[in-house]
Formats: sequence, C-alpha cells, structure tokens
Amino acid sequence: MLHDQCHVCGSLCSYFGKALILEKYDVHYFRCDSCGFIQTEEPYWLDEAYRSPIADIDIGVVKRAIDLSCIAEAVILAFFDCNARFVDYGGGYGLFVRLMRDRGFDFSSFDRYCPNIFAKAYTAAESDNPSYELATALEVFEHLPRPVDDVPRIFGFSRNVLFNTLLVPASTPRPGAWWYYATQAGQHVSFYTARSLAILASRAGLRVYSDGRQLHLFTEKRISPALFLALARSAVARSATRPLRWRLKDRSLLPRDFERLSGLRLT
Repeated sequence: MLHDQCHVCGSLCSYFGKALILEKYDVHYFRCDSCGFIQTEEPYWLDEAYRSPIADIDIGVVKRAIDLSCIAEAVILAFFDCNARFVDYGGGYGLFVRLMRDRGFDFSSFDRYCPNIFAKAYTAAESDNPSYELATALEVFEHLPRPVDDVPRIFGFSRNVLFNTLLVPASTPRPGAWWYYATQAGQHVSFYTARSLAILASRAGLRVYSDGRQLHLFTEKRISPALFLALARSAVARSATRPLRWRLKDRSLLPRDFERLSGLRLT
C-alpha cells in the first residue's frame, strides 16, 4: 500500500486514488488519516502546468475578482483598518488589486510567476516583516505543494490572511470525481478540510474563521463568526459596505494613481 506524509499536520497519508493530470500523467493522490487533507504525489509536472500562469480553462477569473473585491471590501471595512496597506499574495495579472484600488484601498500585488498587468506600479517585494494590515490570497492555497512551508511565507506579509479555497465536500470525492481537482490544468495539488485549516492557523498562533465552504480568514483578531459568515455572501457584502465607506480616507485611488503614472493633474 502506498503512503505519504501529510503536508499540513505531518501524519500518515493513505493512498486515495489516482487521476490523469494534464491528460497524460497518472498521478497518485493521498488523504491524511488525521486531518483529512488531500495532496498529490510530488508534483513533478508543475513547470509544464504553469507555462501559462492562468490556466486556459480558468474562465472565471474576471467574475471571481469582481465578486471577491466586494467581499474583501466588506470584510476590511468591518474588521480592519481600511486606510492601512494591503497586499494580494499570488495576485496574478493584478486585476483584483486594480479593483481594490479603484474602491479606495491601498493594495499592492505579489506574484512570483505571473506578470502584473493591471497594477504594474503597485508590486510588492517579498518580505518576512508582516507590515501589511491584511493579505489576500485568492485561489492560491490549492496551488501550494507544501502548505506547512508555503503558508508561513504569506504570514511574512501579514498576520491576517483572507483567502478562498473550496473545502473538500463531506462526501470526499475520489480523484477525478470533483471538478476542483482541475486535472486538465494540473495546478491544483492541495485540498483542505476545516480541520486542516485549523491546524495551519494553530501553528501560527492564529484564529481561523470560515463560511464552511470557500471563504476563510486567518487572523489575530476576535471577530463575530456570524458577521463573517454573512459578509462571505457577495449580495450581503454589497449592501453592507454602503454604511461603512465613510471610514475610507479616499473614495477611490484611481485619480491619484493616474496622476502618478501620467504626471498630469486631474481638475
């Protein structure tokens, strides 16, 4: 019987099945006997999978950025210093950062692999000094080959991390039987349970809040779980932001950013 060691808690992982990655590699998957985390075997195919940083089948990039910018705005206004600095870890083309700056939040993007197209002037450097009020990590955690080593790099930017990743359903689908395994693209290699997220938070001395499905927050703060759950729904988040936006120093950073880039003054 094949076994592996869990990349979250270090316990024994039992063989869970296999699936065809990139339509050509037979890849073994393992499930932790303790925390339920699911991982692939050592992902030797990642260089090939990331030849295009954003997978061709990921056609939800724009809608996801719009929806999550509404939710992030509400979460920041409700729980954090909205006039502080923020960073989007694994920020891709910078679309989410541009949306957040347009809403008045001082966001920068960090990504080792993908060019920052939409927010070029606002690119963060890697850090081990948690100087940002909050880091967002959107569609990042499932890409991390070794979460126990990779997640602390995010904490190098901030001790508060808002992120999304779909939790493994209660039915625990086998490899290839759940769309989120994303075997055609080959970039998803880690799949979390609520228990595995709690372990990652505990290792860092943090609390974890979750909507129980896809939106999660690691933080030092004590917040209302019920309010976080409500704000995780984009329709609620949109209505909740209106009475809170008075806290923002700038209604939008779009005019300031344009003046900085162009050297022109808007009148």
